[in-house]
Amino acid sequence: MVNNINTNPGALVALQNLTRITQSLEETQRRVSTGLEVSSAKDNPAIYALAQKQRAELGSIESVQQGLRIGSSTVDVALAAGEGISDLLIEMRALASQAADPSITAADRTLIQDQYVELAEQIGRLVDSATIGGRNLLDGSTATLSVNASTDGSSTIDIDGYNLTSASTSVLTIDHDGSDLGTAAGAATEIGDIDTSIDNLTNALANLGAGGRSLDLQGNLLTRVSDALEVSIGNLVDADLAKESSRLQALQVQQQLAIQTLSIANAAPNAILALFA
Repeated sequence: MVNNINTNPGALVALQNLTRITQSLEETQRRVSTGLEVSSAKDNPAIYALAQKQRAELGSIESVQQGLRIGSSTVDVALAAGEGISDLLIEMRALASQAADPSITAADRTLIQDQYVELAEQIGRLVDSATIGGRNLLDGSTATLSVNASTDGSSTIDIDGYNLTSASTSVLTIDHDGSDLGTAAGAATEIGDIDTSIDNLTNALANLGAGGRSLDLQGNLLTRVSDALEVSIGNLVDADLAKESSRLQALQVQQQLAIQTLSIANAAPNAILALFA
């Protein structure tokens, strides 16, 4: 052993050890405070890059899910209105059946016509109320509702719109002004038109329901994919807090011991003074 006051090898070694322990302690404290083992590219470039890619995919899924929910709401509103219209058509058929009786009085026939027109007007109100977010699948303004179903935009779910207004006979072939109920023969003809309308509307509602079902199924699928991605990201970057807590306590003890060791090493050159006593 060389007694030297210019260089203290023991103190240098103790300082290096203290520095290493302090760095490890700071890293462990970061993991405990953030809950992340990999919080930046500096921690683990490969894992960080993979986690970021999965986060980007997760963000895209959330955007697609939002679009699916909006599309599903549009279809649900259209279905609710369409089912209400179907119920009105049943009532209108009953009125047409009454008007087909040639023995009813003119006053009764006029009353039936007035009730029929009121139901036809209610159909128009239901069609108008089926609008959500500026889109309506029942008034002819939306020929096809296309909803993005994938994160890369390569797949869409297309749902046909319909025109149930009085200006179109593509679905509803009924007489909206009730004039056909003015005679028994006209009422009989109107019954056939109502039956055709009910069949057309039933098919339209079936197609809307199938489209809405597709939107819901795709949304559920993306939810499962999203959950799997969140778990995967957690497995990549999350810290084991139980393990880190134990490591933190051990490093705190090591730091205290390293400080004491450095203090002892720094005091060692004082022994040289005894040689000159």
